[in-house]
Amino acid sequence: MSTIGSDRHSAWRAALACMVALAVAMGLGRFAFTPLLPVMLHEGRLGLEAGGLLASLNYLGYFLGALSCAAIRIEAATMVRGGLVATAALLLGMGLLDSFTAWGVLRTAAGIVSAWTFVFASGWGLRRLAETHAPTLQGVIYTGPGIGIAITGLLGGAIGRWGSAAGWIGFGLLSAVLIVGVWRIFGDGAHSLAPTPASGAPPAGQADPAAARADAVWLVALYGLAGFGYIITATFLPVIARQALPGSPWPDFFWPVVGLAVVPGALIGARAPVRWDNRLLLAVAYALQALGVLLSVAWPSIGGFMLGSLLLGLPFTAITLFAMREARRLRGNAAAGLIGYATASYGVGQILGPLFAAPLAQRTGSFTLPLVVAAVVLALGALLFAWVWWHARRLAGAFAA
Repeated sequence: MSTIGSDRHSAWRAALACMVALAVAMGLGRFAFTPLLPVMLHEGRLGLEAGGLLASLNYLGYFLGALSCAAIRIEAATMVRGGLVATAALLLGMGLLDSFTAWGVLRTAAGIVSAWTFVFASGWGLRRLAETHAPTLQGVIYTGPGIGIAITGLLGGAIGRWGSAAGWIGFGLLSAVLIVGVWRIFGDGAHSLAPTPASGAPPAGQADPAAARADAVWLVALYGLAGFGYIITATFLPVIARQALPGSPWPDFFWPVVGLAVVPGALIGARAPVRWDNRLLLAVAYALQALGVLLSVAWPSIGGFMLGSLLLGLPFTAITLFAMREARRLRGNAAAGLIGYATASYGVGQILGPLFAAPLAQRTGSFTLPLVVAAVVLALGALLFAWVWWHARRLAGAFAA
């Protein structure tokens, strides 16, 4: 019983530490920009296209960071700790410096370290939960981005009343406080995420190596569609809501709703039985996000934005959880490389989203067309994941016969 109790305690420590790490790296390091962008636009420090460029530079950094993960052979705990410290410093830099060029460098660097933190904290945490026989706590890890988004959304408007510089500095200091709370935990049972030698047998649940390779290709390709599909709303939601509801106090609350919806979505997603196919779960999650994005166009009201924000947030990190689960199904404990490539694909989608949406919205005065395209891309991803799932079942039936 004492061993079981010790394992449970260790599992919760690991899950909560990873939750905080993702809240800092993703929720604050990446998405503090969303509530602070309207403040910077109002101050005249940025135009809409320049804001879109800064967003895409951050996502370019995320892409580069994710792509580099497959080649990194540094202990996971060291990567996570370094990424967290860098995130806090980069947030502070956004408030202390006043140059678009400097901001571009800082946002690119923030993207790189957020990808490192995400990939290595995810790998470290999932392995710790597997070792302590607590896979249901995976959802706790992936509530982190939602908690961070909710914090930035709820505090962003308030802090922003003192100006965007104060907002960035405030988020940097908050990050530092959170980092202190989890610093020692990442020294417990540190693991390198370097791929382990193959045993010669395919991972559990995957009988055919050729099918495993095909599934890995589909995962990487379709995960990129999710990056493009959600990022336009995730970058510009307060701006979009202000255009649709001029003078209303509600636009500041839709982004926190996205973050709060992430929390139950991640917890529910983690409860999905292992026997359920990740590809089908991803198809359902993509479809929910597509509907959420479309609602802001079809029903541009308080109710429409509220429901759309809920539908965008509920599957947000559940999508990540199902994708990471699929990577581990295909590669087992050597999944870090595949996770890195999938995350890089996601990053490509994120880079393209703001570069496509901001100039078009600037010219037309509306985000309607970019949002419709984003919803169509998510719907396409849902259909393709459903097809891959159906095709795999058909092949499995033929193989069994």
